[in-house]
Amino acid sequence: MFPTPIQQAAPAWQLLYRIGLPLALLLWLLPLIAVALTSVRGAADMAAGNFWGWPSQWQLLANYGQLFDGTPLLRYLGNSLLVALPTVVGAVALACLAGFALGVYRFKANLLVFFLFVGGNFVPFQILMVPVRDLSLRLGLYDSLSGLVLFHIAFQSGFCTFFMRNFIRELPFELIEAARIEGANEWQVFRRIVLPLMRPALAALAVLVFTFVWNDYFWATVLIQGDHAMPVTAGLKALNGAWVAQWQLVSAGSIVAALPPVLIFFLMQKQFIAGLTLGATKG
Repeated sequence: MFPTPIQQAAPAWQLLYRIGLPLALLLWLLPLIAVALTSVRGAADMAAGNFWGWPSQWQLLANYGQLFDGTPLLRYLGNSLLVALPTVVGAVALACLAGFALGVYRFKANLLVFFLFVGGNFVPFQILMVPVRDLSLRLGLYDSLSGLVLFHIAFQSGFCTFFMRNFIRELPFELIEAARIEGANEWQVFRRIVLPLMRPALAALAVLVFTFVWNDYFWATVLIQGDHAMPVTAGLKALNGAWVAQWQLVSAGSIVAALPPVLIFFLMQKQFIAGLTLGATKG
C-alpha cells in the first residue's frame, strides 16, 4: 500500500532518486530565485532584457523603499489581513459546530448534508463568477471587505466541515458518552470535551484557510474594484506603471506578500503537522 523506502529500493532507483531530486528541487526553486533577483534589479536591467542574468546593479534598498513609500502596498496588506483573519475565525467556528453535529449525531440526512458540504468543493469557481457578483450587487456587498469576507466564509466552510467532521469521528466516543452520563448537556460536551481535543486540527485548519484566503486572486478581482478594499494579491498589478512595466516593484511586492503565510506556517509548524497526522496510525 505504501511506497518502498528509498534505502530498500534497487540501486538503479536509488541513483535515479539522487539525481532526480536535486534537479526537481532546482526546477521548483528557479522561479522563486528569479523573482528574488528581479526584486533587487535596477530599471536599466529590466529595460535591457536582463531577466535571468546576474543583476548589473543592486537596488535592494531603493526598490523596497520605493515599494513602501511610493505605492499603497501597506494598505493592500492591511486589507488582506482584514479579509483573512475574520474568514479564518468564521469558517473554523462554523466548521467546528457543523463537524460536531455531523460527526457525533446519527440522523437520516447525515450523509446527505455531509455530501452537500463536500460537493460544493467540486464546483468550478468560474461557473459561479457571474451569479456571485450579481448576488453581491443585490445585497449591497460588492466592492467591500465585508462582502469578500462573507463570501470566503461561505466557500471555505465546505472544506473546513469535511476536515473537522472526519477528525471528530476519530475521537473516542466513550468520552462523549461518559460526559452525558455525568449530566453534561450537548453544549458542555462540545465545549469541555470535544473542543479541547480538536486543538491540533484547529491549528492545522487555521493555517490552511489563512493561506487559501491570503493567496486568493480570482475572487479579489471579481468582487473588489477600488483600492480601499483591494487585497494584496490583486493589488500587485497596480504596482506597474501606466506606461512602463515596473517588474522590479511587482517582484518585491510578491516577496513581501508571501511572507505572512510563510511566517504563520513556521510559527505553528508543530501544531500544523500534529493536526494533519493525528489519527493517521492506530495501534
